[in-house]
Amino acid sequence: MDRLTSLTAFVRVVDSGGFSAAGRKLNMSTTMVSNHIQSLEDRLGARLLHRTTRKVSLTEVGKTYYNRCTQILADLEQADEIAGASQSVPRGTLRIYTATHIVPFVAPVVAEFLAGYPEVKVDLTMGERAVDMIDEAYDVALRLTPLPDSSLIVRSLATWRHVLCCSHDYLEAHPRPRQLSDLTQHNCLRHVLYPYQDEWHFTDRKGAPAAVRIAGNLITNSGETLRVAALRGAGISLAAGFLVHDDLEAGRLVRLLPEYRPVEFAMNAVYPHRHHLSAKVRIFIDLVQHSAQQQKLINPYS
Repeated sequence: MDRLTSLTAFVRVVDSGGFSAAGRKLNMSTTMVSNHIQSLEDRLGARLLHRTTRKVSLTEVGKTYYNRCTQILADLEQADEIAGASQSVPRGTLRIYTATHIVPFVAPVVAEFLAGYPEVKVDLTMGERAVDMIDEAYDVALRLTPLPDSSLIVRSLATWRHVLCCSHDYLEAHPRPRQLSDLTQHNCLRHVLYPYQDEWHFTDRKGAPAAVRIAGNLITNSGETLRVAALRGAGISLAAGFLVHDDLEAGRLVRLLPEYRPVEFAMNAVYPHRHHLSAKVRIFIDLVQHSAQQQKLINPYS
C-alpha cells in the first residue's frame, strides 16, 4: 500500500477518534482505512492503536509514531503550499465558531475579509458551547474564556475585563456595596461560563488577589440577558466590559467598587493544527487581532 496514504489514514483515525470518521474525512471505506493501519503495523512490527468497540486509542509506540507522522504530514503540506502560488491567496470555505457576545465585533472583520478575498466563503456559527474543532470541522474558534482542551492551539488576540455594575433602580432599593464582602448580601447575576463559577475574582489597588462567593436568582449563558436584567434592576452583574460600555457611558448602569478590578481575560483564536496554518486561517486571525488592537471594544477599561 502507498505509505503516505497509510500515514495520512493513521493520523486521521487518531484525530477523529475512529475508523469510520476517518474514512468519511478521507472519502475511503472503513475497511480500507483499517487495511492501511494494519499495513503500517505489519511494516513496523508493532501495534499502534488499541481497538475497542467504542473507541481507539494510541499505544505507547503509537503516541511517538503519531507525533512524528503529524510533523511529516505538516512539513509536506507546507512544502506544497510554498510550491503552489495558489496557496498564497485564501481560497475555499473558512468555518468559524465565535462566542455570541463578540459577534458585533467579529461581523465587520468577516465583511472585510470577504471583500478583500473574493475567492473565500465564510461559514460562521455563534454560540456558547465547547465545540469539537476536529469532529465538527471548524478551522478557527474565537473564545473569551480559558480553554479546557490543551491539545488545541491558542493565539491570544486581545485582553478584556468584566465590569461590576448595576442600575440606579437597584441602588435605590438596596444598600450600595462598600466593600467586596458586601456582595454576599446582594442578588448577583452570573454567567454560566465564568471560569470561577460562583466566586468572583478581582485584584485590589495594590494588585493583590481578592475574591468573594456570590449567589443570585439568575444564571445564563447569555451576556445580553445579564445586561438587560441589570438594566431593569434585577441585581448586580459582573458584565463583560465591551457589552455594557455604552450603558456605563450613558449612565444607565453604575460601576461599583472601582477599587477592585476584575481579573483580566484574553480573547483567543483557537485552531487544531500546530505546525501549519492555511492562508485563509492565518490572514483571518491577523485581521481579527489588528481590529481588536485598534478598538476599545474588547477591553475598554485597560
